[in-house]
Amino acid sequence: MAEIRSLRDAVAGLVHSGDTVAMEGFTHLIPFAAAHEMIRQRVTDLTLVRMTPDVIYDQLIGMGAARKLVFSWGGNPGVGSLHRFRDAVENGWPRPLELDEHSHAGMANRYVAGASRLPFAVLRGYRGSDLPSRSETISTVVCPFTGEELAAVAAINPDVTVIHAQRADRDGNVQLWGLVGVQKEAALAASRVLVTVEEIVDDLTPAPGAVVLPSWTVDAVAVAPNGAHPSYAAGYTVRDNGFYQSWDAVSRDRDTFLRWMDEHVLEEAR
Repeated sequence: MAEIRSLRDAVAGLVHSGDTVAMEGFTHLIPFAAAHEMIRQRVTDLTLVRMTPDVIYDQLIGMGAARKLVFSWGGNPGVGSLHRFRDAVENGWPRPLELDEHSHAGMANRYVAGASRLPFAVLRGYRGSDLPSRSETISTVVCPFTGEELAAVAAINPDVTVIHAQRADRDGNVQLWGLVGVQKEAALAASRVLVTVEEIVDDLTPAPGAVVLPSWTVDAVAVAPNGAHPSYAAGYTVRDNGFYQSWDAVSRDRDTFLRWMDEHVLEEAR
């Protein structure tokens, strides 16, 4: 059953160097507060998994926390490239970054297979792409009923999944709504689950389209108001569009990036 813990204790207890870590959240509910705590605790050698690695993984990669990235799209939404990501791939700074690239459909199906405790997922996809030649987690399978050749993708079972949500009750049941993406599947696929929330409430009142993760699917809940910033939590906070625009300039230069991280992320640990 989920424990309600401080973010510092939850990260220290659940996220370890060398882990495969999925941090999901599509457009909103991106768990920036948890990522910053991982950086402060110097967690490293991570295999980072995310359908759309954006600024959150640009920061982790730039701080040397990642050795591998499993993904299906990377960029600063609406702005351009992820410069720390590009520097790691093109120049090996601050360390080389191994890549395992997929389509969105492939990544979503990998999470579904992991959540279902199946070894792989089957889909129609990847035809005409060179991704299968570049990934050991993409193959083909022949349908035993029709003889059709289909794409097969290996299941993803992260050591730990980290997500942000709007709220949890005092028993550790978690509620999220809005663009929920693959948070549910990523959580159910993982060995350990950490959820940051905007608030703890006595009761979870129904919300349109809401997903509830029962307490028994979650290991720890940590209160982190505005914990998705610069993304947002529907019903609680708004997206900081100016941050995404300013990040382009901050992240282009290594020294500027390191100074920004020291002032805005690492300083909190001192």
